[in-house]
Amino acid sequence: MSRLLDWRQWWTQHPRARWGIAALAVALLGWWLMRPGSTGESQGATFAVRRGPLEITVLESGSIEALESQEIKCEVRVGYQGTKILRIVEEGYLVTEEDVRQGKVLVELDGSEIEKQLVQQEIQFQNAAASLADAEQNYQIQLNQNLTDLAAAQQKVRFARMDFDKLLGDQVAEAILRQLGLDLIVASVMTNSLTTTSPGGVPESSTAALAPKLHAPTRDGAGAAPRLQGSSSPGDTVEGADGQSLPVLAQLPEPVEISSSGQVPRAGLLPFNGVSPLPTEASLRLPSPHEVDFSRYASLDALGDGEAKQRLRKLEDDLQVAQKELGQATVTLEGTRRLFEKGFVTRNDLQRDEIAYENARLKVQTAETARALYLKYEFARTAEETLSKYLDAIRELDKTRRQALSRLAQAEARLRSAQAQYEVQRRQREDLRDQLTKCVIRAQKPGLVVYGSGRDDYIYRDEDAIREGATVRERQTIITIPDMTRMAVTVRIHESHIKKIRRGQKARITVDAFPDLVLTGEVTRVAVLPDSQNRWINPDMKVYRTTVTIDGVHEWLKPGMSAKVEILVNRLEDAVYVPVQCVVPAERGHVCYVARGRRVERRPVQIGEFNDEFIQIREGLREGELVLLRPPVSLESPGGRPEEEGEASPAPARAAQLPGPPSPPRRS
Repeated sequence: MSRLLDWRQWWTQHPRARWGIAALAVALLGWWLMRPGSTGESQGATFAVRRGPLEITVLESGSIEALESQEIKCEVRVGYQGTKILRIVEEGYLVTEEDVRQGKVLVELDGSEIEKQLVQQEIQFQNAAASLADAEQNYQIQLNQNLTDLAAAQQKVRFARMDFDKLLGDQVAEAILRQLGLDLIVASVMTNSLTTTSPGGVPESSTAALAPKLHAPTRDGAGAAPRLQGSSSPGDTVEGADGQSLPVLAQLPEPVEISSSGQVPRAGLLPFNGVSPLPTEASLRLPSPHEVDFSRYASLDALGDGEAKQRLRKLEDDLQVAQKELGQATVTLEGTRRLFEKGFVTRNDLQRDEIAYENARLKVQTAETARALYLKYEFARTAEETLSKYLDAIRELDKTRRQALSRLAQAEARLRSAQAQYEVQRRQREDLRDQLTKCVIRAQKPGLVVYGSGRDDYIYRDEDAIREGATVRERQTIITIPDMTRMAVTVRIHESHIKKIRRGQKARITVDAFPDLVLTGEVTRVAVLPDSQNRWINPDMKVYRTTVTIDGVHEWLKPGMSAKVEILVNRLEDAVYVPVQCVVPAERGHVCYVARGRRVERRPVQIGEFNDEFIQIREGLREGELVLLRPPVSLESPGGRPEEEGEASPAPARAAQLPGPPSPPRRS
């Protein structure tokens, strides 16, 4: 009894001894349980091989979102600095049909800068409109002035032709002009059908657009650029300044169409150096009056009923009268001389008759000289001078026409330039007005208001989060209104599983907020390329965005909820399977550790398909055998060689394992 009391006293007085004895007991127990061939290791962490149906699934986590959503983006172009949100509806607000009808304001952006630009643009637009009106009036003024000048030049041509016909007669003048080829040239000039050849040898009209039929320029719609209406062709006439009908030279080209970017087509513009090629010859070639031999027409028979014939007839008449007077004076003088010889008349009478004869003779000489001088000099000079005036009038008409074309082309260019400037300023004003309108975003579709796009808001910094006072850039999503009747789960499938996923595969969906409710769905979309957003987090891991549509309508589902998706890839009706952690990669495949009483057998196996929990064993295991859930560390040598009792060990595994099928991901 006293010894027992002494032992208890010693036990209570030496705590270190107590701890040492307890540690020794634990060590002995651990050695007993962990010794080679112990049944504790083989029986404490084993799994019985099963045979039966096995579902091959891929389990991933994702978030719920709507299949169809209305993304309201910032459409205001304000540069890189962005624009501020002045007012925004609270997140989670339910937009109703009444809100859509009344045009409820969801977002109001800052449009002060656009208003300032719009004021300046309005000033530029009004200046462009004034310049356009001035160019229109100048064009009409120049057109009328050209018609007046052209009418005067054509009148000079007609008067010069009348003078030529008056001088020689209609038939003779027509014959001479036909001989010179002037009849065709004059007809071409007067009817505007003359064509010449450009320096490059390409036929081109010598009379471009000059006098089109113009309607009053109108503005198509509110603020539309004016356009010249109507067209004309050669042979048409317009009323000149003096009320006379004048031939229209050609059609005025249509106004230049301006593209949406404000560029004007280069067709019809000057060469690239901005200088037209210089002409190498006169634009209108006329014959010279020296080519006509007017002496052929210096007779009454050759001339027509004109001034020249009248003048020549008068000279002929004067000569005939003088000759008759000379004959009469000669007869009278001879009679007077005979009478004077017989003494019947006085000397004074004789001298008077002599003087009369001399006057008659001088008249004949004068008449003959006048006729000769007229036929030799004055007639040819007058005819050539009249023809030269006619040719000069034709040249003046061509010059007037070309000057008119040049002035009209300049006026037209100024008009087109004013039209283009007006159109540019108008479009810029309309664009600014549209931008100002886009600063106020109204409800267009009923639904739940979600800030941002609902999936990539984490990319932006905290100061870029959607809220009042935040700055948004162009094309950034401000609000998303999802369609709550069609929901889906978006998951990211690892590249090791992506070849198993196909459209149409069924899936089971479990929402984290409601784990007891299991939903069904179907794979509707599998991305072709890896998710680009994931590379910012882990560049080495490739995942593919996959959309699983949820069957039915569930009002309690909300966008952004977390969910787990189990995609059914395949179903094996009769499969031998074990937990995935029972299979260990080896040098030549995979092995499992089979518990056989107090011993452990390292057995090679051939694996098949697998899911998150189990893996198919095609060969190597039988139903009911016990396999270790983890490899026995105590049986592995540092080189990876097992030490089993009673049987030969397989070849040692290498330190660097050969690549095999990727290990299935563990359930989180």
